Amino acid sequence: MSEMTRWFPRDARAVAQSRTFVRTTLKAWGITASDRADDVLLCVSELATNALRHGTAANEQFLVKLTENDARLRVEVHDPSRRRPRAQQPGVDDPNGRGLLLVSSLADGWGVEPRSPRGKIVWTEFKVAVEAGVTTSAGEAC
Repeated sequence: MSEMTRWFPRDARAVAQSRTFVRTTLKAWGITASDRADDVLLCVSELATNALRHGTAANEQFLVKLTENDARLRVEVHDPSRRRPRAQQPGVDDPNGRGLLLVSSLADGWGVEPRSPRGKIVWTEFKVAVEAGVTTSAGEAC
């Protein structure tokens, strides 16, 4: 099993930084674009955006955690808010509200869990192929 985590500040650059963190980790783990990396990156963008907009207040952070086990990639976004996200049904002209619909259509599964001592974890899972011979490690990225 491989695992990587990284904290991100409540900052407009955090969504792009979280994508870069995930892209770099997927490459190190041998999960390539043909193996759903683009779907993973889009879902990370959506979940990080939700954590930034709705899950964190000033001076708070959110966590992105990646776990790969038996060709299954789990992406978690942890934030300090207990407010649970829910998929919406936006109208054609609504500029927002499609993020979880995208996650639901791209991921093999997603859900929300409570986080101790407070907050929540929004997760997605993907079936992926990992290149043979790629060395993986566990730990926290800086």
